[in-house]
Amino acid sequence: MSRARCHALFLAAVSPRGATTRVAARRGLSAWPVLQEPDMEYQDAVRTLNTLQTNANYLEMVKRERGDPQTQLETMKLYLARSGLQVEDLDQLNIIHITGTKGKGSTCAFTERILRSYGLKTGFFSSPHLVQVRERIRINGQPISSELFTKHFWRLYHRLEETKDDSSCVSMPGYFRFLTLMAFHVFLQEKVDLAVVEVGIGGAYDCTNIIRKPVVCGITSLGIDHTGLLGDTMEKIAWQKGGIFKVTWGGESGVPAFTVLQPDEPLAVLRDRAQQISCPLYLCPPLQALEEGGPPLTLGLEGEHQRSNAALALQLARCWLQQKSYQDAGELKASRPSLPGQLPPAPVFQPTPHMQQGLRHTEWPGRTQLLRRGPLTWYLDGAHTTSSMQACVRWFRQALHRCERPDSGSEVRVLLFNSTGDRDSAALLKVLQPCQFDYAIFCPNLVEMASTDNADQQNFTVTLDQVLLRCLTHQQHWSRLHEKQASPDPWSTPGQEQGGPASLLLAPHPPHTHGASSLVFSCISHALQWITQGRDPVFQPPNPPRGLLAHPVAYSGAMVLQEAAAVHVLVTGSLHLVGGVLKLLEPSLSQ
Repeated sequence: MSRARCHALFLAAVSPRGATTRVAARRGLSAWPVLQEPDMEYQDAVRTLNTLQTNANYLEMVKRERGDPQTQLETMKLYLARSGLQVEDLDQLNIIHITGTKGKGSTCAFTERILRSYGLKTGFFSSPHLVQVRERIRINGQPISSELFTKHFWRLYHRLEETKDDSSCVSMPGYFRFLTLMAFHVFLQEKVDLAVVEVGIGGAYDCTNIIRKPVVCGITSLGIDHTGLLGDTMEKIAWQKGGIFKVTWGGESGVPAFTVLQPDEPLAVLRDRAQQISCPLYLCPPLQALEEGGPPLTLGLEGEHQRSNAALALQLARCWLQQKSYQDAGELKASRPSLPGQLPPAPVFQPTPHMQQGLRHTEWPGRTQLLRRGPLTWYLDGAHTTSSMQACVRWFRQALHRCERPDSGSEVRVLLFNSTGDRDSAALLKVLQPCQFDYAIFCPNLVEMASTDNADQQNFTVTLDQVLLRCLTHQQHWSRLHEKQASPDPWSTPGQEQGGPASLLLAPHPPHTHGASSLVFSCISHALQWITQGRDPVFQPPNPPRGLLAHPVAYSGAMVLQEAAAVHVLVTGSLHLVGGVLKLLEPSLSQ
């Protein structure tokens, strides 16, 4: 499909009268304006925080420092000192530090919930947020209150403003650095027993690596992601993620670290880097090894890939408990010797009742999450790499097979997708193609076309034109994949399955006459209005904007969705998209 045709489809399907004028008026400008209100309420604090997204001096500094990780860490130390803390103050925190490219957030959630089940007061710093930015800083599993966020934000912001040095090229830290500093202040003031800290997208130079005395470190699955920042090979990415390894100060041994099973090449890089700094690194056994001789462990998060995250979390929690001399830390079941040249295996132990309770009650919205609402079932997973998308497809397939089939009437499968940054959306969509969607819907990570009270979802790093054009590109990729599937290779083996590995294929799903149709909507709200057709018992927006059904595919598809006995909607490709959908489907998350 040509760009001109895709663009015409977008305008006809999603743009109410005057939408093109609004796009043109905002050409070259940020997608969201900054509104400064006289009071210092939560929304005003978040708007001010958002101005740090596009600090030009900061972005220029990052470019200069990218090749010198130590410089970036020294800069972070200066910000920490200006905020009123020293690195030594962070040594008071019992920190579990977790990095990786897939499953970091889930592993942090498992670890925090396990240790909270022991009655410990926990802190939790993660990225990104789904609905509200205060989700990134949690106490006892709950996002800090709007009041606490506002208080700490302005205290830190004013302190940094007061300590500006006019000779410095950067007066304020960037968005993520600021939140990292703020988390440290909150955890110290709240006197948490331990804090679980997730590394950001950076590697050796990530600002969280200012932590010099973590109790234990963990590395989740590694894959190709953020290549512009981390490198374009698995080995380079593994080297960056190995920046989490630490040697405790005072001549003691290195901080223990655990990793899940990785491909041979990156695993060798992690092993060598750990040996260079005398950091003991252990390989986690699969969760199955811990279940032997006992009942299967129940996880609060769905998906086979979550078992790997849970296995790592159990090792991290047990290591922390052992170092703090907890007697109830799990009884050893087996000791397996390591082979020459391999990582020593982590111990196999019997998970305690507290550990089992923590795994069972772990909640981490937006990751393999199901919402069943009348005839609609929402499948939400923020997968954004090829490997995580493959895991998402397997989970989606399994969940579809488990759901009850309607006695009569049709079933419709809908994909709601967006991808941001430098990710290869064509590769992600190719993985999704075997799911046999009836409709593929693309929209930016904007909840509404125009909003002044939704500061948590603001993104000043892109313009409205940019995000809309990227959605049109997604649609073009999807159309090419569909056309290719409709015209199989004449030289292929008769009977060969089209559309990907057999392990990702679903049970036969008879497509509707319209085929795999696709639409682009201008915001999440418009996309959900079209998908739900007023049938979701919670999401009941006002009358849809004019022009929502102007395109023939949108009109005919609306009829199909209204008559379907069951509608299955997979939302994936971006955690920010998932967050915007949750904001509309679960209003309580905004309270």
